Amino acid sequence: MKMRLFSPRNVRLLRRGPRDVLGSSCGGPCSPSPPLTSPSVPPVALCRALSSLTASRRGLPQKKMSENGISRPKVLTLDTMNPTVKMVEYAVRGPIVQRAVELEKELSEGIEKPFTEVIKANIGDAQAMGQQPITFFRQVLALCSYPELLNLDNTFPEDAKNRARLILQSCGGSSLGAYSPSQGIDYVRQDVANYIERRDGGVPCDPDNIYLTTGASDGITTILKLLVCGQGIDRTGVMISIPQYPLYSAALAELGAVQINYFLNEDNCWSMDIQELQRAVNEARQHCHPRALCIINPGNPTGQVQSRDCIEDVIRFAAKERLFLMADEVYQDNVYAEGCKFHSFKKVLFEMGPEYSETVELASFHSTSKCYMGECGFRGGYMEVINMDDDVKSQLTKLVSVRLCSPVPGQALMDLVVNPPQPGEPSYNCFIKERTATLSALAEKAKLTEKILNTVPGIRCNPVQGAMYSFPCITIPDKAIKEALEKGQQPDMFYCMTMLEETGICLVPGSGFGQKRAHITSGEMTILPPIDKLTILLNKVKEFHQRFTKQYS
Repeated sequence: MKMRLFSPRNVRLLRRGPRDVLGSSCGGPCSPSPPLTSPSVPPVALCRALSSLTASRRGLPQKKMSENGISRPKVLTLDTMNPTVKMVEYAVRGPIVQRAVELEKELSEGIEKPFTEVIKANIGDAQAMGQQPITFFRQVLALCSYPELLNLDNTFPEDAKNRARLILQSCGGSSLGAYSPSQGIDYVRQDVANYIERRDGGVPCDPDNIYLTTGASDGITTILKLLVCGQGIDRTGVMISIPQYPLYSAALAELGAVQINYFLNEDNCWSMDIQELQRAVNEARQHCHPRALCIINPGNPTGQVQSRDCIEDVIRFAAKERLFLMADEVYQDNVYAEGCKFHSFKKVLFEMGPEYSETVELASFHSTSKCYMGECGFRGGYMEVINMDDDVKSQLTKLVSVRLCSPVPGQALMDLVVNPPQPGEPSYNCFIKERTATLSALAEKAKLTEKILNTVPGIRCNPVQGAMYSFPCITIPDKAIKEALEKGQQPDMFYCMTMLEETGICLVPGSGFGQKRAHITSGEMTILPPIDKLTILLNKVKEFHQRFTKQYS
């Protein structure tokens, strides 16, 4: 049987049984499923653990004694809460990651393990993995956060000071702590529009079509909220790629939409296939109303970069099937493989002529979290909407106003990303040096990952063309699969949990990304750790797989 590894920004939700050992409920009587960790739990220990839980965690009726002795049931219980929330799953922060956190705590308490540290290769958090921030970005943000620093003479370069002044002048009360307009700071949206025009070779960009968001995820979920409607066979269906980034399945579950899976072609380096798209949409029309098609390019978790011809085919398909296009392009600077190039969906759309550029509806997304920036914690991002109905756009503006505005420091950072230091400015040389070094290191690590994994019998890894992850296919013995199923675990969960317990390497099972059943034991792995640590990680994976295969052969 085959399996997949896991990844950073790419981790998806693992579906657990109707009720796990801690009592998560399906809303009715359900028998508990086995524990999610590999070791069996002694009955006495399990009883003691359960007895320490609250009644709600054990699935028992919940009552609270008031001061006058009257027993009152809880208003909000698993049976009375929003049922769609219980359908939400997110593998990147699932049981394996929870166990990794426990192991870190145990190590800090001096409990002996077969390893000295936990390596989290499950999420695309670049700076947590050691990537250094861009100096100019942090200088300007420091100046914006504490404007008194502008009065210091030689501590900060003049271009950083000038940029901080411009950003502060565009903020209410000249303060980064003030609310911005709901759509985002006008000055920043204009800079984003200028960046898109440069990137796309002069294709016009209207700042009024730009919305500054809390990372790309915020923009994606906002557009999905606009799209989802209907009941029964008319319920909105949204096409997502498999393997997928779990944000999409989680958002669709929360909104009660229908998830339409289309499978990427692993044998052709995870390319998109129009025949597969056609199959998926034809089958979906039997039970829902397909209204949107989501594409991640470069790919997460699969690391592929779609060709221009492929993008043209996808646009024609969306036009023919009347689908709203959602282009997740947060890895647009992360392209490593020779012969590969990032093409924005907007640029290709407009170069295809008025038949498409004036009719196909498109929302594209970008973020400060990936590429060479890795500034995940600032939660900066933008989305651009193309050919959106004017009345719907008014509703979109109303919808984003409910959350007041995206984080203003994230908006300031987004401005620096789209308008970095220019030639001749004091910070330019340092910026180019740091940017080039980061992207070159990622390209080197992408090649290293593919090279080492492909030396292991039973592991096959496609070239990592872009993004920040590999998605290798791992074959595990039938005996291991049988043991996993006997313990009530998915084989890839069993494999990854065993790896975590023996090596301290935290990966996310491929089933969390929705991969085909033939790849029950597949997963994704980040390429973000420093190259020395990544080399150690990959060799540990190699040694573990050889040991695991021998044990279960």
